[in-house]
Amino acid sequence: MGISRRNFLKGSGLAAGTLALSGKAAQASVDAPEMRTKGLQTSTTVCPYCSVGCGMIVSTKNGKVVNIEGDPEHPINRGALCSKGSAVTQVANNERRLTKVQYRAAGSDKWQEKSWDWAMERIGTLMKETRDRNFVTTETKNGQEYLVNRNEGMAFLGGAALDNEECYLWGKFARAMGVGYLEHQARI
Repeated sequence: MGISRRNFLKGSGLAAGTLALSGKAAQASVDAPEMRTKGLQTSTTVCPYCSVGCGMIVSTKNGKVVNIEGDPEHPINRGALCSKGSAVTQVANNERRLTKVQYRAAGSDKWQEKSWDWAMERIGTLMKETRDRNFVTTETKNGQEYLVNRNEGMAFLGGAALDNEECYLWGKFARAMGVGYLEHQARI
C-alpha cells in the first residue's frame, strides 16, 4: 500500500511533535562551541590581513594555537571570516615560519642566524644614521627661511593588525623621528 503525501506530512509532524514534547535534554553535537573549546584558553583578537578589522576568537592549549574562528559578537564580521582569515591558524602553526633573526650581509650569499638583541641594536643604529644623514632643519621658500625639522630619508608604513593605541604610538614615534611620509597598507 502506498502512502500519500498528506499522510506522510501528518506522520512527520506527529513524530516531530512527540520528540519535542518528550522532555529529554538535547545532547550537544560535536560541532557545538562548548565542546570544541572545552579546556582551551580563548582570547579575542583582530585579523591581521586587511584593514576591515574582523574579530577572531583564538583558542590555545599549552601556548599553541589550536583553533581560530570568527567572533560572532564582533560588530564588523559577526562571526564570518574570509578565506585568508580562516587560514590564520596556518600562519601560527607552520614549520616554515621564521622564529629567529636571519641576516644576510651586503654582498654575501649566505644567511646568518643572529640574536634579537643584535637585530634591535642594528636597526636602531641604522635608523639613527639615516635620520642624521637626511634630517632637514630649515627650508627657504620665496626668500623666507622656515623651520621644518623633517627626516626625508625614511617612510613609515602601518599595518592592519595594529589597533588604535598601537597606531597612535606608531604615529608619535614617526613624528619624533621627523618622518613626514606616513602611510598605511590599506591605502596602498
